[in-house]
Amino acid sequence: MLHQFLASLPFMTDARATLMIDAFVPLMKSGFMVSVPLAIASFICGMIIATAVALVRVMPRGGVFHRIVLAILKVYISIIRGTPMVVQLAIVFYGLPAMNIFIDPIPAAIIAFSLNVGAYGSETVRAAILSVLKGQWEAGFSIGMTYMQTFRRIIAPQALRVAVPPLSNSFIGLFKETSLASFVTVTEMFRVAQQYANTSYDFLPVYIEVGFTYWLFCWVLFVVQARLEKHFDRHVAR
Repeated sequence: MLHQFLASLPFMTDARATLMIDAFVPLMKSGFMVSVPLAIASFICGMIIATAVALVRVMPRGGVFHRIVLAILKVYISIIRGTPMVVQLAIVFYGLPAMNIFIDPIPAAIIAFSLNVGAYGSETVRAAILSVLKGQWEAGFSIGMTYMQTFRRIIAPQALRVAVPPLSNSFIGLFKETSLASFVTVTEMFRVAQQYANTSYDFLPVYIEVGFTYWLFCWVLFVVQARLEKHFDRHVAR
């Protein structure tokens, strides 16, 4: 039934319909088993980096050491934001072996994606933290809390409400960018599509199918994002 429907579409043939049906399950499997976990792991690691960088950048200006760290972080953010993701992946996977540092494909992809998310996410987190009134910091300090205690108990919950929408968009963007991991031989969705297309030398239907598969995953993420935003909006209203 499905085969007949696909074959009846414009520009489709029996061979193309068979190719798309054969590729669908492997595409979905690689999406659940590789692309989604890769995006989640990279995002978690990236947000740890982003939060640490943002906290250092919003700290009151300290001594020479603090200024040196700030300068290093600004260079890091500038480099990541000023270079393509594919170049960052290439440096981690193909460049580091020149220094006798060998990293497997998936860890290399996680490192590159995490560094990228850390740089971009730090700006979002920093803006969210700065959106909280300074009086909130002073209130925490006045009752004897340390800098980190004030951040964790008072600032972070308020900043999170501001940061959720842009960070959700960042995660969805990261999920789509996992397709670049095929460049370092990670067998995620796009690489599976390439493998099927290469065996048949018929690229259009498989690439359309993988695009549709990415859209399906992103649609689910859009729904989750909308629910998260509504959840935080209700808390703000209270």
